[in-house]
Amino acid sequence: MNALSTPQDPSLAVPRHAGWLVVSALVAALASTLVLTLTGCASYAGIEPRARTIEPARAGLVPADTAAPAVPEAWWSGFGDSTLDGLVQQALAGSPTLKVAQARLDRAAASVDGSRANDGIQGDLSLEASRQRYTENGMIPKPLAGSTEDSGTLQVNASYEFDFFGRNRAAIEAAVGAQRASEADIAAARVLLASQVSRTYLQLARLAEQRDVAARALAQRDEVLSLIRQRVAAGLDTQVELRQGEGALPETRQQLEALDEQMAITRHALAALTAQAPSALDGLTPRLQQVHALALPDTLPVDLLARRADVSAARWRVEAASQDTQSAKAQFYPNVSLTGFAGFSSIGLDRLLKSGSQQYGIGPAIHLPIFDTARLRANLRGKTADVDAAVETYNAAVIDAVRDVADQLTSIQSIERQQREQRQAGTAAESAYDLATQRYKAGLGTYITVLTAESNVLTQRRLAADLQARALDTQVSLARALGGGYAAR
Repeated sequence: MNALSTPQDPSLAVPRHAGWLVVSALVAALASTLVLTLTGCASYAGIEPRARTIEPARAGLVPADTAAPAVPEAWWSGFGDSTLDGLVQQALAGSPTLKVAQARLDRAAASVDGSRANDGIQGDLSLEASRQRYTENGMIPKPLAGSTEDSGTLQVNASYEFDFFGRNRAAIEAAVGAQRASEADIAAARVLLASQVSRTYLQLARLAEQRDVAARALAQRDEVLSLIRQRVAAGLDTQVELRQGEGALPETRQQLEALDEQMAITRHALAALTAQAPSALDGLTPRLQQVHALALPDTLPVDLLARRADVSAARWRVEAASQDTQSAKAQFYPNVSLTGFAGFSSIGLDRLLKSGSQQYGIGPAIHLPIFDTARLRANLRGKTADVDAAVETYNAAVIDAVRDVADQLTSIQSIERQQREQRQAGTAAESAYDLATQRYKAGLGTYITVLTAESNVLTQRRLAADLQARALDTQVSLARALGGGYAAR
């Protein structure tokens, strides 16, 4: 009998279904082994996250009869300034920061797809061809021994992992949590960018108002200087008053130059926020009078945590870290998989696709993590530490969100009271200045009195512009603190 021939004795023939019987027996044996060895697997006892999410009441959020109205998504439109609307839209469309956040979201989405792919059947198709001389002094018998032959393999391989303990499911949920955190990050970045553009625009308007005050002061002092010169010529004033009047003009011009510098720098900052060249907004001079107040809630909303994108992102990161921990725990249990292959293999490429070259096989496998206890426990400790960090980051975000809203509400209420008082002080200062000027013209008062009254007027004018700008700026901060129109998924 040829050494390579197959026995023809019917008693030695293998039944057609015997292979499946063997596989079934192996699966049954592995299942029994799985049950028997669960108690002997590595243990994760004693490794649990310690941090706990903060209760809303502890952070200062208490139930109320009615919830505060939500901030509109395009809240900046409430200012009624079309120029500001265009700048915000341009910033949102062209900001590199938002594009970086979008790239991170795309990466997170790809991670979700990768995790889902790991939960299904894995397979590949391989084609190999080679030319080989077989040794004459090895285990290869004649006629192959000493010959040089072509060989080839065309084969499909497939495997499937039985996710009995949820490791793959937890990995998918962790990836989904990270993706949703990235989505919330984009929303938070949009809100922040819109608020930065709005605040910079209002800062430019404040500086323009301050420059108008300085320009009025320059014209006013020039008029007073003309009056002093007339009085000196008439012998009613001395050179002391003249030098004081002349010295006030350079000081005001220096203030104008400083304000021009600040306005130029602010325009550069606004251009950068809107992804433009520094000189793109050189002619932009907004006015505070053109900006209307926003209609915003005057109470702390009970659903604040659902309105803040940064809080939502922190919450999803807690979820992702928790699922990572579940996946790490599942690694303590046996891993059961089923692998199979089917294809052709032959010595001699001309016989590769013939029926006699067929080969196939299937078989289960089990991996028992018995001797990996130290590594698995170390990995789980790291994952639980990530959960603790994520929870405390979330707690910090909650506390900061509540404080942020409370700060803005307090500032708005305080600024309103300050504006009422300032209007009264401004009216009194203007009246005092008019009286001092009239008395000086009539020769009944001194120039020192005029200078003092003028200083008070300029101070009140600057303060009025600052308070008006602060009121609008604080409204922007409150819109951002209230979530800027974000709605949690």
